[in-house]
Amino acid sequence: MDISIVIVNYNVKHFLEQCLHSVEKALQKVQGEVFVVDNNSVDGSAQLITEKFPHVIFIQNTENIGFSRANNQAIRQAKGKYILLLNPDTVVEEDTFEKVLSFMEAHPDAGGLGVKMIDGKGLFLPESKRGLPTPWVAFYKMFGLSKLFPKSRKFGKYHLSYLNPDEVHEIDVLAGAFMLLRKSVLDKVGLLDETFFMYGEDIDLSYRIQKGGYKNYYFPETTIIHYKGESTKKGSLNYVKVFYKAMIIFAHKHFSGSKASVFALLIHLAIYFRALLSASKRVLQKLYIPVIDALLIFTGFWLITPFWEQFRFHQSDYYPPEFIQFVVPVYCLFFLFGIRFSGAYKKPASLYKVGRGILWGLIALLLAYSLVDEQYRFSRALILLGTAWAAIILTGYRLLGHWLKLCDFALNTQRARKIAIVGHSKEALRVHQILEETRIRSQMAGFIAINSSDKGPNYIGELSQLEEIIRINRIDEIIFCAENISSAEIIKAMLDLSRLDIDYKIAPPESASIIGSNSIHTAGDLYVVNLNAISKAANKRKKRLFDIFTALLIFCLSPILIWFTTNKGNFIKNSCRVIAGKKSWIGYIPEVTTENKLPAIKEGVLHPADRFPELKWDKEKLIQLNRSYAKDYNLLSDIEILLKGWKHIDR
Repeated sequence: MDISIVIVNYNVKHFLEQCLHSVEKALQKVQGEVFVVDNNSVDGSAQLITEKFPHVIFIQNTENIGFSRANNQAIRQAKGKYILLLNPDTVVEEDTFEKVLSFMEAHPDAGGLGVKMIDGKGLFLPESKRGLPTPWVAFYKMFGLSKLFPKSRKFGKYHLSYLNPDEVHEIDVLAGAFMLLRKSVLDKVGLLDETFFMYGEDIDLSYRIQKGGYKNYYFPETTIIHYKGESTKKGSLNYVKVFYKAMIIFAHKHFSGSKASVFALLIHLAIYFRALLSASKRVLQKLYIPVIDALLIFTGFWLITPFWEQFRFHQSDYYPPEFIQFVVPVYCLFFLFGIRFSGAYKKPASLYKVGRGILWGLIALLLAYSLVDEQYRFSRALILLGTAWAAIILTGYRLLGHWLKLCDFALNTQRARKIAIVGHSKEALRVHQILEETRIRSQMAGFIAINSSDKGPNYIGELSQLEEIIRINRIDEIIFCAENISSAEIIKAMLDLSRLDIDYKIAPPESASIIGSNSIHTAGDLYVVNLNAISKAANKRKKRLFDIFTALLIFCLSPILIWFTTNKGNFIKNSCRVIAGKKSWIGYIPEVTTENKLPAIKEGVLHPADRFPELKWDKEKLIQLNRSYAKDYNLLSDIEILLKGWKHIDR
């Protein structure tokens, strides 16, 4: 067998589905096997594998045992000459496996291989190639020097950013998202070190491959999409702690005593440095807009007061200095609290909330003004003039910030995204229907044909004209139908258009999800038909409470109700099973539960069709009833079904 592909999954079902579809296509000309190791996901991943990918070798863990241990479980069973560790949030090209295996066969000195990776916007991911994180290399990375001087051979060693990303290079560290390994080398240097729970295991194994006398290569002649769907955000302090802790383990394992100590010291310094930056950033983000508001309001009173003194009293310095020094700052606080409680400091910015907050501040200020002693009352007119100034200046500078595209001042304009779908007519219409069912705010620009065989009034051009179509129609987002267009074509289009500010998503075949990512810093965006409403924790609690309450009520009324039932034994058993949690009063229509992918719920005594006892339903309509019940669960529906079908609670 040529290759064994190992995918470790943890609660990324929709990304996993897309990844496996691309892997299936890439295995057409290569003999291989696929392992999926699931670390106790709770998102329905196990059901997806067993129902849609039965040929996959599925290892299901009852707890999250970490990335290294999960990979090792599959590697120990693997039969391939090569082992590929692949992230579930990736998409490979159809000829990826052919190309990488050919390269490895032609380079017997190669122990491991990584490929060119792009994010969901077609932008190159720098972690596709990395250098060994020696103390100084790690220092340059942790303190931002590598980012400031990416082309420097001294400062750019972490991501080897001085190397051409379109050429083959020998590198130190392979990326764990796509890590092709020679099985004979693994037998020699050992499997992944299970001391690393998450992060660092790829660096450790890459280093051991080199120490074993083999080379690691960066191979850009095939490209994969990596959506970056990590469980921790890279800007968060939690990520910093987890990642750098892994670096400390690596240092103590591979560096000599003094070198390891220096490395650990640098890392601890980096953690404290990043923690300080993170805390300072959070404080500044929360305070700097209110501070600007306060300064502008104060400036307005400071400018208006002398003009009002001349206009009203024909003299300067009519009000004592304490008015500006102490009273006006108190006025500012009233306005700031009003704006704060109006919610105007939350994102996105809202001019309505700013105006509402200023009004609340004015009302509170006038109430306080009427209650204070006469000597502290200066001028209602100044309060009103200051309020008018605050409304104008605070609204104006927010509009200016929005116009300058400053993220903290972005207004919630709620402009519908203009979307085009690339695919043959039947699949494109299916994807369009999913898009409508997700209820996102969007505007359909039209369909894009893969070739001249696609005809129809809604087609606005062909794939070869993609850039022109985007520019002329001002498209915000392109959705590719993976059933009709190859991963290689999708990736090529993304690479060709990466300079444009366009979002891309991919719709896997026979799936109710559309997957993409808007930036390297996001964990991936997902449009999915909301079929899990009934499986939400709040709905589960409501449903369970409803079952218990109604079961107890039915028990109380059983001396009367039992005479209206045919099977009195089932009537009692069903009530007991519902109270025990083994059944629910309302469940899916049992005859068609296998016809559609629905969230798992308990078997029901009654079902949605009992809501319409007078109607006869065909199979398709029954499937739709189940789907609607799962998607738009409402406790009132359960009550109505029970009231209309109560005569059948002895089923």
